Amino acid sequence: MPSRPPALRAKPRERVERLRGRAGQEQRKRRLARTDGLCERCEERGFTTFATVVDHIKPLALGGSDDDSNTRNLCDPCHHEVTAEQFDQHRTMGCSADGLPLDPSHPWNLVR
Repeated sequence: MPSRPPALRAKPRERVERLRGRAGQEQRKRRLARTDGLCERCEERGFTTFATVVDHIKPLALGGSDDDSNTRNLCDPCHHEVTAEQFDQHRTMGCSADGLPLDPSHPWNLVR
């Protein structure tokens, strides 16, 4: 017997078919050529950095499409930042002057 009534069960997402093989490589090459292979976020900040990742503006996992209009070219650091923002994975890195981690959720900062 199912634990939830059929009306309350999570509905499966529509699966986005992505190109594979040579067709996928050509698609990636075409998308990178759109910005001459440069990172779009770095360019907005006044930097010139090679793009290594074709990123989906609205991630496929969150219902985005695999159209060219839903993609942007990013370098690795920008891609990691954007992905963390999209999936709420913000972390504060580094240590304070006393050597304790700045991230309040770090185990050393938890009150026991």
